[in-house]
Amino acid sequence: MRVSFFEDLLAAKLFALAVALTIPALASSQAPTTYPPKDTASAQPKPAAAPAIDFSGILFANYQYRGDRGPAKSSNRFDVERAYLTFRMPAGEKLAIRVTADLFQQTTPGNDSYYRGWTFRAKYAYLQYNYLNGADWRGHARIGLLQTVFIEHDEQFWPRWISQSPTERAGYFSSADAGISTTVSFPRKLGEVYATVTNGPGYTSRETDRFKDFAARVTVTPWSAQTASLLRFVALSAWGYKGATASKFVSGGTGQTGPLGYGLDRDRWGVHVGNLHPRVTFGVEYASRREEGELGANTAALPVSVIDSTGTLFSAYGLVRPFASKNTRPHPLSLLARYDRVNVNTDSDARYDVVIGGIIWDLSSKVSFSIDYQENNPTHGLPIAPMKTWFAHFVARY
Repeated sequence: MRVSFFEDLLAAKLFALAVALTIPALASSQAPTTYPPKDTASAQPKPAAAPAIDFSGILFANYQYRGDRGPAKSSNRFDVERAYLTFRMPAGEKLAIRVTADLFQQTTPGNDSYYRGWTFRAKYAYLQYNYLNGADWRGHARIGLLQTVFIEHDEQFWPRWISQSPTERAGYFSSADAGISTTVSFPRKLGEVYATVTNGPGYTSRETDRFKDFAARVTVTPWSAQTASLLRFVALSAWGYKGATASKFVSGGTGQTGPLGYGLDRDRWGVHVGNLHPRVTFGVEYASRREEGELGANTAALPVSVIDSTGTLFSAYGLVRPFASKNTRPHPLSLLARYDRVNVNTDSDARYDVVIGGIIWDLSSKVSFSIDYQENNPTHGLPIAPMKTWFAHFVARY
């Protein structure tokens, strides 16, 4: 009996120990198991990925041969006109940044044959906010160095690497300036409204006075939805530019009657019809400018008088791809022609013509080459120096 008692006591202790060991295991078996098991190293927060940078650019180069009579006859040179280096990147939700650096050769004023070297400057440098991203309407705002009201639109129809667009070449305004802008695109690709408030001097200069320039352009493409119509590539545009510059006597001076704080009008407006058909691209435009100037020395003997000068511009240009076909790869040959009539001052009728003609050969979808002839021909007065030049132009987009 005694042995049996101790055996029973030992068995009871072993049972209690087994229960004590089993209960935690049972409890843990009731907890949900996560798969895969947690990795404490990988559970640490990862650094955010750097935003992607979109880089692109354009390189302009040419060989030119002057055919003028006189000292400039037979002068020639190879020239890398400029290179644009563009960087784009997101800057948060609905925000983006663009910076385009302009690499160009500086020249000594009054001596175009002598170069001081290469330098960089910003052509575009702006922050963009996409405030309207609807299914039909889209809109964005920009602040910084940005596109002016019309020139970039004109360059959709005319190749900038051959020559500046008509309004820029005639000196109406710069292609970029510092300020703010907004664009609203119409539904069904029916056009857009673009408006700017800028300093006025252009991207190559800082602000020089207190006045700001206001501009707006409306472009409509009324037949864009009619895929069977030959007019679906036609765009109609009207634009206006209201600007001012400070008087040259804004600060006064010794012997002057005092400072003059008024602004001199610097107004422009124009209309444009363009077509972007794959076989025939053309543009026809008319523009007018009003420029106020000053005569006199702001003294009692020579008081200041404000004078008005009005000028006009007519331009027609086109690119024809005679061998293009919708059923085959686009043919690389294009024919190019342009005519500008620039009236510098309608009162004196001082005017000149610009004539451009040539051929373009596309070496690839990104590289093109041209042989073209360009002429500045004064037809009344001498508002511009005559020039007759043969070019071999080259452009590479990357």
